[in-house]
Amino acid sequence: MIEVPVDLPGRACRLLAGPGLLAQAGTLCAEAGLHGTCAIITDENVGRLHGAAATQSLATAGFAPRVLTVPAGENSKSLSAAEDLIDRMLDAGLDRGSFVVALGGGVVGDLAGFVAAIYLRGIPCVQIPTSIVAQVDSSVGGKTGVNARAGKNLIGAFHQPRLVLADTLTLETLPDREYREGFAEVIKHSVIRDAAMLEELDPAAPRADLAPLIARNIAIKAAIVSQDEEERTGLRALLNFGHTVGHAIENAAGYGRLLHGEAISLGMYAALFVSEKKYGLPREQADKVRAKLRAYGLPVVLPPDLGTDALLSAMRHDKKFAAGQIRYVVAPHLGEAFVADDVTEDDIRAAIDSLRK
Repeated sequence: MIEVPVDLPGRACRLLAGPGLLAQAGTLCAEAGLHGTCAIITDENVGRLHGAAATQSLATAGFAPRVLTVPAGENSKSLSAAEDLIDRMLDAGLDRGSFVVALGGGVVGDLAGFVAAIYLRGIPCVQIPTSIVAQVDSSVGGKTGVNARAGKNLIGAFHQPRLVLADTLTLETLPDREYREGFAEVIKHSVIRDAAMLEELDPAAPRADLAPLIARNIAIKAAIVSQDEEERTGLRALLNFGHTVGHAIENAAGYGRLLHGEAISLGMYAALFVSEKKYGLPREQADKVRAKLRAYGLPVVLPPDLGTDALLSAMRHDKKFAAGQIRYVVAPHLGEAFVADDVTEDDIRAAIDSLRK
């Protein structure tokens, strides 16, 4: 078990990565000062695989867990799904002393965290991420939310988890496509903060050996979040490298057609294009990133039915636009990124068109 430090004054938040943490969830929740009834929010797939283990661990430690299941997939990140969960939690008798356990990938983590943030004006949340995306990125940092028709994550709240348990044994049950897509976020962390990590990424590495890599990525995310928790200084915005175009692709394609990491792979290709053409990113460095995305089987060519104008329209509703100004993350060198304020719509149009080759 590897513990990753995070500095959030006034809030207890413990981040752990390693094999077997799911079986220790009850004990660790008790150590975190939680008690009483809890809602285990999960999806149909993860619930079938890991719901019983989570329930047993929590019950053995003296908690009263209630399993609440939602359909698997991005469509569950909605206000209607959140409202339904809240009604079911009220029916189950959860009160201000209760807590939520988010057991699943990024969709479940975002949805369950949002429900915890707004239920009775906020109750504690424990994140038990079961996908690469969730373990290295979405479970850490306190961003929660659901999608609106106009775009991804436009309804949400900051709500830091009390505990994050990244059990690497749960990665063994991930389908190959869902496993590989998560490495888009790992590669993103390499681009913005840890260039050396890019060289060390190995698509053939056994899943059982990933705990140090997961912890390394959690540390990157935690360090950035601790300095700019609510994205006020612009530092946390660096985590959006590849996400401006990536989120637009997810939205325009229809949620679920492309997995999050697959869309972010295309978004990073676009961001590399802008970084290289306008901010001096050396071609050989950009090519290293592209090669690693391809090595994980991530998409590098935009589906032909996604028109450039449709993507630009989706981008204008993204929360990364401020007062009509594009906030676009670029990388002049591997391991270094910043938010540029002079990226134009024409620059992004050219980057999108480059994805068609």
